[in-house]
Amino acid sequence: MSIYVGLDVGTTSLSALALDTESGRVVAQTSLDNDAALTRMGPLGQLYAELDLEQLAQSLVALLEQLAQRLPDPAAVRAIGVTGQQHGLALFARDLTPLGTAITWQDQRILEPTGVGNETYLDALIREAGGRQAFANMGCLPAPGFMGVNFYWLAQRGHLPVEAAYACLIPDAAVALLTRTPPCTDPTDAGSSGLFDIVRCDWDWELIERLGLPSKLFVPVRPAGSVHADLAPYAARRTGLGNVPVCVGAGDNQASFLGSVRDPQCCLLVNMGTAGQVSAMISEFQRIPEVETRAFFGGGYLLVGAGLYGGRAYAYLRNFFREVGAAFWDGDPSAELYDTMNELAAQVPPGCDGLRCEPLFTGTRSNPNLRASFTGIGPTNLRPGHFARAILEGLGEGLHTLYREMLPAIGERETLVGAGNAIVRNPLMAEIIAQRFGRDLHVAAHVEAAAMGAALLACAGVGEKSLAEVSQLVSYDRTVPVQE
Repeated sequence: MSIYVGLDVGTTSLSALALDTESGRVVAQTSLDNDAALTRMGPLGQLYAELDLEQLAQSLVALLEQLAQRLPDPAAVRAIGVTGQQHGLALFARDLTPLGTAITWQDQRILEPTGVGNETYLDALIREAGGRQAFANMGCLPAPGFMGVNFYWLAQRGHLPVEAAYACLIPDAAVALLTRTPPCTDPTDAGSSGLFDIVRCDWDWELIERLGLPSKLFVPVRPAGSVHADLAPYAARRTGLGNVPVCVGAGDNQASFLGSVRDPQCCLLVNMGTAGQVSAMISEFQRIPEVETRAFFGGGYLLVGAGLYGGRAYAYLRNFFREVGAAFWDGDPSAELYDTMNELAAQVPPGCDGLRCEPLFTGTRSNPNLRASFTGIGPTNLRPGHFARAILEGLGEGLHTLYREMLPAIGERETLVGAGNAIVRNPLMAEIIAQRFGRDLHVAAHVEAAAMGAALLACAGVGEKSLAEVSQLVSYDRTVPVQE
């Protein structure tokens, strides 16, 4: 038995699975709430989204310990792969002490005004960079929550710690915390910073200099899945895994793609967790408006239509229902409610009797000031089930709109695959996606697709199998047919 562990540092949860690469079977998995995640409102009304790195370190070791207790043979673990939320910024001192909290992808402080007219810090960054064209080879424009814009905000506000020695992304920080060694990054993660040239596969040093950012803080770039260092002694002892290698981290979107599709070049992936994406692999770099081009493993690129909406849009409605119940009927403010919402939504016909939802509760990448809307409200659809289904249909519509932007570049793909908690655990969402995309939806067998991808990367990174070979370990749980 050869076991590879995949860790996923998600926005709301931390998950881990153990993959036996001889049988292709997941032999254990576990998860914990991400108690290190912190949110608060900044002084000017923007959301500050942060991550307590010391708490994250403790949680990651506890997660591995919990997983190890469920393994048939902990000694069979060959390596640990790591993935996680992209875009954010973590800072470390030379002795690897975390310098304050990390800033994550949901953060909006870059939208604070500079005090010069109506200019925001994001506007100022783009202006000082030389305009939008300066980011052509990044595959995307900088946006709130990106590592580069967070770095710029700290520097402009005088909040960049003088003792800072390393600046990296969240998965990179997780690897550094587990190994107690200096962080590095990989192209899939670095490419989400807004400062990494994914065509030349290097930091854009000229852009970094124009923005006045200290180049010495940027960490080396290495292939995702390659061995970084062994698990730190304290973590090795507590988990019982010993001196197992920990691999270079990867971006969660690319890891989810790898962990969800059997044939990357022929598949279209719809992934919906806290946020939602529609993704397809291409061999040559292309830029498409409203779509990001991201680095992918082993060369090639991933076109990604990334919505800031996803499962959390459904969570907003769940929270509203909780508050209504608590306010009027002394309901349980912690009631889960999702099963009830799904049951009610399933009783509503497609189209929700005219009710429509644009689930842009936190805007879009290009316009973060947009907000959600419900239209077509009438006396027959002012009901909980209609609102629940309208949000689900709005999520499907938003991702299909992004897919249409990608279509000229990717053509029709043979296989539509669905992944992420909001699809794997919600049959109605899967049905809606299948109907909106007009083809059968193959649902990934594993809820934790990103962790699965991290385990596959570790297997390829240590040389047991090639990337093409590990893709064949992916399986589909079920197929959701298009209804005639």
